[in-house]
Amino acid sequence: MDELGLVAQAEMLARGEVASRELVGASLERIEAHAHLGAFRVVRAAALDEAAAADERLRAGERLPLLGVPVAIKDDTDIAGETTPFAVRAEHRRKTEDAELVRKLRAAGAIIVGKTTTCEVGLWPFSESPGFGTARNPWDLGRTPGGSSGGSSAAVAAGLVPAAVGSDGAGSIRIPAAWTNLVGIKPQRGRVSGFPHRDPFYGITVWGPLARSVEDAALLLDVLTGSHPEDAYRLDPPSVPFSEAARRDPGRLRIAVSFKTAFGVSGRLDPQIRLAVERVARRLTDLGHKVFPADPDYGLVGLGLIPRGTSGAADWLDGMDDPRPERRTEVEAMIGRVAGRRLLPLARRMDPGLRRRVGRIFQTADVVLTPTTAQLPLEIGAFDGAGYQRTQSGVAAACPYAWPWNVLGWPGMSVPAGFSREGLPIGAQLLGHDSDEATLIALAAQLEAAEGWTAHRPPVAAAR
Repeated sequence: MDELGLVAQAEMLARGEVASRELVGASLERIEAHAHLGAFRVVRAAALDEAAAADERLRAGERLPLLGVPVAIKDDTDIAGETTPFAVRAEHRRKTEDAELVRKLRAAGAIIVGKTTTCEVGLWPFSESPGFGTARNPWDLGRTPGGSSGGSSAAVAAGLVPAAVGSDGAGSIRIPAAWTNLVGIKPQRGRVSGFPHRDPFYGITVWGPLARSVEDAALLLDVLTGSHPEDAYRLDPPSVPFSEAARRDPGRLRIAVSFKTAFGVSGRLDPQIRLAVERVARRLTDLGHKVFPADPDYGLVGLGLIPRGTSGAADWLDGMDDPRPERRTEVEAMIGRVAGRRLLPLARRMDPGLRRRVGRIFQTADVVLTPTTAQLPLEIGAFDGAGYQRTQSGVAAACPYAWPWNVLGWPGMSVPAGFSREGLPIGAQLLGHDSDEATLIALAAQLEAAEGWTAHRPPVAAAR
């Protein structure tokens, strides 16, 4: 059953062709058999009882979008009865209430089998920490699956769950998707509630799906969509479900191809990644789209990221009892306490001008196509023992393409773009204008039909 996606599992359950207890049991068995991946920080034994209850509801005729389907959440998300350490050693207390997105998953009938591995406070594009272990890439166990939602991406790529939730403050959904041959969607700011965090990382962090197919990612996004009354950013529900967008023809789109990075961030783009993105661009041309080179004008977008990122890290650590983070995490938080919080008002005042400036690209394009990352998946331990400056400069060079869209708040997604000579996954990034996830999803679904990326599975996924 591990080869079946979210939509397929939900449909089989609704038809009575499989039991939730069977699917959840198989998921738990695979998690245990592949513990060496380090994908999960917590595995929930209660999931089997919840699956049995879901089977009773299915037999009684109840139907919900994900009733009985196993999924995973990232370890930055509260679920009642578990702690939320976000990979930081501290005196953590068990949560008494579910986060809003967990409430939505439960309301849709999903069975949450566990919480996935991340890095400290989600700061890096790898999922390793001294207190909570290391997530490994199913395509190459010596490489990271990315970060900070690397545990979620490893779990989906290896077939431990059909889909998982990640969060993205500077690429933390899209980078792991690129490095594990998955679809990862960063929704529009405010699309998915982060409550009890009312303004997570001051507007740059959002939660979204990781899945093998566009239709699976779209279904999970439909389930997650919705605001909480106390959210700083709230959106009206989309007029058309994202699942419908995944089934529609995107029409003939104008697609700008860009390899430009924002000012102040530079790094060598791996030639294999450039070739992969150029190949995707040719495929999109073959599909009837107008594809042409054009660069967004990013301006000083980095000034909108640094105050939010550093202040958000400080908030997380300051909210813990006796935190004992790595030195580089503490430095990030210290910058937030000393300077980041003071600069937040300036960062917010810059937002309208930045959106106007970058948004000019959409006068001539409907979608922007870029690499998701500049480098192939990093080796495990590449930054072990590294200080703040070396880590920050190294990861910025490896992953310079995703974070500007977090500052803008607009939607983006990573889709598979092929493999390197070494067999490592490569991702291409589709970037959209304000609240236009539907166009990205429709285009990605069309590209998936032409590319057939769901047929490619890592060696770990074939092992029993």
